[in-house]
Amino acid sequence: MDVRLPKLGEGADSGVVVGLLVKEGDAVKEGQTIIELENEKAVAPIPATVSGTVTKIRVKEGDKISVGQIILSVDAGDTEAKPAKEKAAEEAPRKAKPAEVEDEQENVAKAEAEVAAAPSVRKLAVELGIDLARVRGSERAGRIVMDDLRAHIQRLQKLALQPKGAASTPARSNAVPPEPIDFSKWGAISRKPVSQLRKVISQRMAESWTTVPRVTQFDEADVTALMELRKKYQAAYEAKGARLTLTPLVLKAVVATLKQYPIFNASLDEAAGEIVFKDYYHIGVAVDTDAGLLVPVLRDVDKKNLLQLTKEVEELAARARERKLSLDEMKGGTFTISNQGGIGGGHFTPIINLPEVAILGLGRGALKPVVKNKQIQQRLLLPIAISYDHRVIDGGAAARFTVDLVQALEGFSEEEVKLG
Repeated sequence: MDVRLPKLGEGADSGVVVGLLVKEGDAVKEGQTIIELENEKAVAPIPATVSGTVTKIRVKEGDKISVGQIILSVDAGDTEAKPAKEKAAEEAPRKAKPAEVEDEQENVAKAEAEVAAAPSVRKLAVELGIDLARVRGSERAGRIVMDDLRAHIQRLQKLALQPKGAASTPARSNAVPPEPIDFSKWGAISRKPVSQLRKVISQRMAESWTTVPRVTQFDEADVTALMELRKKYQAAYEAKGARLTLTPLVLKAVVATLKQYPIFNASLDEAAGEIVFKDYYHIGVAVDTDAGLLVPVLRDVDKKNLLQLTKEVEELAARARERKLSLDEMKGGTFTISNQGGIGGGHFTPIINLPEVAILGLGRGALKPVVKNKQIQQRLLLPIAISYDHRVIDGGAAARFTVDLVQALEGFSEEEVKLG
């Protein structure tokens, strides 16, 4: 029996093999992880769909494979190990049928082997000439239902009605392929393949850069009092198993400001010509890892206290560095924070994480002389930079958002930090 790559989730139909966990001759059980697959920015474990002995490995590390492609073959034993329905079908005598019926049965069997779907869905797909391996399944484990098939047909109809070349990226539609350069003629070089993660990051950043007219608003926040609050309660948080950092404090201030300015928590639906306002606050936090930049999303930040956020930020950051985040944990964000303060540097221009419309960049706080109450004082100033989509957000709104965010950071309530 062949074990094939199942549906990986909405919009995900391929990935790169980054780990082979079995070898030929190994006994595997249904549900046991056989390979690790890098898809977009996540590494997902792919389980065996049957039990048996591995007879042939059909992929290797570095291979890019698609849904329905054979991963390995197994010997599942005698027919007693097969489901009763499959066994009965094999033992039933074949009746003479027209050639077109034989072909239909063959296509249905092939679709059944490659994807999870009800017989009625498979039959309709065969009648319409649709390859179920290309249909996005919305149910558990990527199972395809009739609504998925209808949605796929509607997408095909929309694509068919688009003018030729309408789907191409504006900046790439007339692009000339770059001329190869032999760098070795000037000195010694070495080469390293671009990782799948780096390719995804490159694609996303290029898409954001070429499609979004962005503006970046700069300012500084006096976080002297905020850092004193952090220092005051740091030991109490550590006693609860949490390390209080600037990021969860900023998360609280950001959500309070987003509630004042819902346009910053929105998305632009270009196809419908509408702005989508979201009544939830799922904030992405950029994490610098050895493999590249990952952005896990913290759900319902407005409904969690500071201790919960502190623990969740630390846990997600650790799992991001270990490449243990699922794809779903990096989707659904409404706003993103990129904090480079732990590395260094001041202001920078963060790139918007589509389909969001704004992102906050934080630099390293620095002690500076500030005139306060007609006296020069030493204060800790935090560089902040807010990039926004100018198609959706006007400059006046961005300036007001920035001013109020600064005020939220400078006037952070001690009640928010206290542990109950």
